[in-house]
Amino acid sequence: MNTLPYGKQQITEADIREVVRVLQSDYLTGGPEIERFEQAFADYIGAPYAVAVANGSAALHLCAMALGVGPGQIWITTPLTFAATAHCIRLCGGEIELVDVDPSTGQLDLSLLERKISAAPAGTYHGLLPVAYAGFPHDLPQIRALADRHGLKIIEDACHAPGAEGIGFRCGDGQYADLAIFSFHPVKHLTTAEGGMITTADADLAMKIRNLRTHGIERRPEALGHVPGPWYYEIQEVGMNYRLSAVQAALGRSQLARARENLLRRREIAAFYQQELADTACQLPAYNEGHAWHLYVVRHPERAGLFRHLRAANLWVQVHYVPLHHHPYYAATAEVSGALPQADMFYRDCLSLPMYPDLTPADLQRIVMEIRRFEQTM
Repeated sequence: MNTLPYGKQQITEADIREVVRVLQSDYLTGGPEIERFEQAFADYIGAPYAVAVANGSAALHLCAMALGVGPGQIWITTPLTFAATAHCIRLCGGEIELVDVDPSTGQLDLSLLERKISAAPAGTYHGLLPVAYAGFPHDLPQIRALADRHGLKIIEDACHAPGAEGIGFRCGDGQYADLAIFSFHPVKHLTTAEGGMITTADADLAMKIRNLRTHGIERRPEALGHVPGPWYYEIQEVGMNYRLSAVQAALGRSQLARARENLLRRREIAAFYQQELADTACQLPAYNEGHAWHLYVVRHPERAGLFRHLRAANLWVQVHYVPLHHHPYYAATAEVSGALPQADMFYRDCLSLPMYPDLTPADLQRIVMEIRRFEQTM
């Protein structure tokens, strides 16, 4: 029987034609394809500016660099995330502290977050890194209000949430976060093989990130003041080689044409799971009309056994994530204010079921059937 992974890219003939077109063009990196993809993505998200970069981890690192993260700064994030969310602060010399999660969403518990910040001396913390876990839209207005009261910056990790909508905003649209980041890894909503995007409403930050992604090079005559000739450029600060190629940008723009259609399909799949698993032992995820459903994460009292059963049935479910404080590096370097019981319980029970647009009705029935079959042996 065919294997169903938890996530999978969708590549069409239209995608292939766009990639071949660029391969046969004058530009394989740089050039107009990058700007076209950036503008198309900004339009989809509703953000004033978008900057394409090499991957989601590069996007996080560039955000931290652009906001001046450095030694002595402390940023707060969730333990339920991929390590790149915290790595970007550590790479710039800053410190990470963790706050427990809301068990209904797997996201930062905002009441605990506010309590932690308010109890500390003014100036203790410098920024927040909320993660839209699984695609559920955070309460960004509340997070922004908290950040403003305490003078904090916000980097929104929206890798799971392109198209996710809260009340009056869309994840990454720049209304509430200083910067937001997206990933185009193959299991995400759209893929460029590897790639990422940073969105913002701040023109200066967008320009700074454009320079930082290309070694810190500045070419604009209005910024330089003196230009001996059209060849001239200056390196004004240390940057990175975090560019996206033109080939990847063409693939991303082609994929973006199906983004809304695929988002609706993800929501249909989530609705199916919600209905068909309601009478099982699975604890179902919080349902929200604006959810982007990158992941469909259930919690099950016999997660380890269910994991093994489904894998044996060629259903390649996954666990998202091993919490940061369980990794030796962050256990030693991240400040954890007491225990993180909700994150620990969430990790003990959670399981990501297959979630991608090409799942067929027969695939979905097979997944539900195998869950029921396992529960008959409990």
